[in-house]
Amino acid sequence: MTSEWKDADTVQDLLESGEVYRNPTEVKMSQIVLPCHANHCGELSVGQLLKWMDSTACLSAERHAGCSCITASVDDIHFEHTIGVGKVVNIIAKVNRAFTSSMEVGILVTCEDLYTDRQWKVCHACATFVARRTEAGKVQLKQVIPLTQMEQMEYSLAAERRRMRLIHAEIITDLLSSSTAQLGECQEYQDAVPAERTRVESVELVLPPHANHQVSTFGGQIMAWMENVATIAASRLCNAHPTLRTIDMFHFRGPSHIGDRLVLKAIVNNSFKHSMEVGVCAEAYQGGEPLRHINSAFMTFEVLDSDRKTCTLPRIRPEPVDGKRRYKEAIARKKIRLDRKYIISCKQTEVPLSVPWDPSNQMYLSYNNVSALKLMDTRNNWVLTSEKNKVRLYTLEENQMLCFKVEMHVSVPAEQTFNLLSDLRRRKEWDQHYEECEVITQADEDDTLYRVAAPSFSKGGKGQDFILLASRRKPCDSSDPYLIALRSVTLPTHPPTKDYTRGEVLCAGFTIWEESSIVTKVGQMREGMPALSTLPHHSQLFTTAEKKSKVNKMFYCTTSDCFRSPTTTRPHRVSFPTSLQTSLDSPLAFIARFPPVATSWRPTRTAWQLCRPLHCNSTVLPCTVSKRNNSIFSLSLSYFKLNVTVTL
Repeated sequence: MTSEWKDADTVQDLLESGEVYRNPTEVKMSQIVLPCHANHCGELSVGQLLKWMDSTACLSAERHAGCSCITASVDDIHFEHTIGVGKVVNIIAKVNRAFTSSMEVGILVTCEDLYTDRQWKVCHACATFVARRTEAGKVQLKQVIPLTQMEQMEYSLAAERRRMRLIHAEIITDLLSSSTAQLGECQEYQDAVPAERTRVESVELVLPPHANHQVSTFGGQIMAWMENVATIAASRLCNAHPTLRTIDMFHFRGPSHIGDRLVLKAIVNNSFKHSMEVGVCAEAYQGGEPLRHINSAFMTFEVLDSDRKTCTLPRIRPEPVDGKRRYKEAIARKKIRLDRKYIISCKQTEVPLSVPWDPSNQMYLSYNNVSALKLMDTRNNWVLTSEKNKVRLYTLEENQMLCFKVEMHVSVPAEQTFNLLSDLRRRKEWDQHYEECEVITQADEDDTLYRVAAPSFSKGGKGQDFILLASRRKPCDSSDPYLIALRSVTLPTHPPTKDYTRGEVLCAGFTIWEESSIVTKVGQMREGMPALSTLPHHSQLFTTAEKKSKVNKMFYCTTSDCFRSPTTTRPHRVSFPTSLQTSLDSPLAFIARFPPVATSWRPTRTAWQLCRPLHCNSTVLPCTVSKRNNSIFSLSLSYFKLNVTVTL
C-alpha cells in the first residue's frame, strides 16, 4: 500500500470517529490590517493582499511538494469587497490537485470584523505553482487524495481549469484579432482624456527583502508593484481614488532575481461608463542586457462615491497605431469578461437555460458545460432508487430539481465506448428517441454543436428539437473518467421552427470509467426541470399511461431504454424495466391508505385537501388529494405535473 493511500485511510478513520478533519496541505494566515498596509482611503492595498495570498499559497504548495515552489500563474480574481483598517484578513490555501510537476492551489480570502463577529468573502483565486528541480532532477509530485465532497469537486474541476490555462493565450489572441477587426474605427468623444496622460513608468531595484527563500523575486511583490503603477494610471484618468475590481490572469513568463532592475509600465487602454481597463507589464534587466518580459496583466478599476456607488468616468482618446489597437482589444476583453461572468456565475435554476453561443464565449461555455456535469457527479447525496440486472438508478433532489443517474458495466473498452457515445450522429443507431442528428459546427477538437430532433411522445403532437453543445474530455490521468457533457445553447442561424417544439437541456451527459482493459463502468446523468420534461438526448426516463378499470385513470412510471450497450458491430439493447417503479396501483388504492374522512366533511367545505408525502421505493413524492363531491376525487403529483381524476 502506498503512503498516499495510508494517509487516506488515516484521515477516513478520523472522519468516522467524528474528529475534525483538516486537509494536510491546508495553510492559514490571519493578518490585522494596520495603517501601514492601507492606501490613502484607509483600505487595505490590493498589492499587500496579493503578497499575503501568494505567500500563503506558496507555503501550501511546498507542504505538498516537499521542496521549493515558484508561482507560475494566478487565475482571474474578482474582489467583491474592500477591507478597512482594523479588520482581520483570513486567508486559507490548499492544493486542489497535483499534476506532473505543477499543482493548482485554491485560495479563499475572507474579512472579519472583530467587534461584530461578522465575516464575509472578499475573493477566491486559483494559483499554479511549479516544483523546482532538486539535485536528484525533476520533481514528480505525489497525487492529492480528495476525501470530502468539496475536495472531490475541486479536484475534478482542476483538470478543466488547467486545460483552460493551457489554451487561454492562444484563444484570447484569436478572439481579439477577430473581434477588433469587426469594431471599425475608434469612436471620438468630446473632452476625452488623452491616453498619453495616463502613462506610468517606474523602476524598482530588487533587493534581498524583495526575494523569497529561493533568492528569486517574490511573485507577490511583483504583483504588488504592478498593482501600484496600474492604480496611478487609473487615478490620472479620473482624478480620484480608484478601486480595483478585477485582475485578468497573471502569467509569469520568466524569473527575476536579486539585483534585477524591474521596469513597470501601465496605461489606461479604454474607459467605459463605469469602469476602465489598465494594461500593465513588468520587464527586467541587469547591466546592459536587453529587457526580459516577466509578467503582464489587465486590471479593471471603478470609482466609488461616498455612497459606494459607481461614478461615471471620462472617456479616453487613444494614441495612434498601438493605442488604437489596445483600445479595440479592451472592448473585446470586456465582452469576454461579461460572457464569462454570465456563463460561469449564472444560477442553474435561472431561465432561459440556453446561452447564446459564439466563438468569443466558446471557451467559457465549454468549461461551464463540463464543470456542471462534474459537479453533479461528485455529489455524495445520491439515493439508490432501484437496482435490477446489475443496473442501478440513483435520484437526487436539490433546489427543487430532480436529477437522475444510471450506472452499469459494459464489456467494451473505455476508449471505444467514449468514441461511440461522444458522436451523437451514431446515437440514433441504438436510441429510438433520436429521430435525426446533424452537426452544425465543429467548434474545436473537443467541442461540437449539434441539432437533435426527437419524435413526439403523444399522438398528433409536435416533435422536439434541441441545439446542443457536446463537450468531450479524455482523462487527464488514471484517476479521471472519460467525459461527455451536453447542454443547450442558442444560435441565431437555427431559430425554433413551427414543426418542432424547442427543448432545453440544463445539464446531461456520460462519465466513462475504465475498470479493466475490457470492462467499463458507464454513468448517465441528467439534471431535470421540476416538470421533468422529456429530453430526447437521454432515453425516456418516465412514461405516463392510462388504463381502463373501475377507476377512470391511473398512471405508472417506469424507466426504459436507459442504457443500451454500445458495440462496433450489431448494437444490442440492455433494458432497465421497472426502475424507479412508482406503481401506485391506482389512485383508488392510494386514497384508501388514508383514514376514512368522507363522513367528516361538512357541507360548507367545498374541498378537502390532504398533502402527505407519497413514499415510492424510498423516493418521496409530494401529493395533493382534493374532493370534488362525494364520489369524485382529484390526485395531483406536482413532480410530474399530472392531475388524475378518480370516480368511486
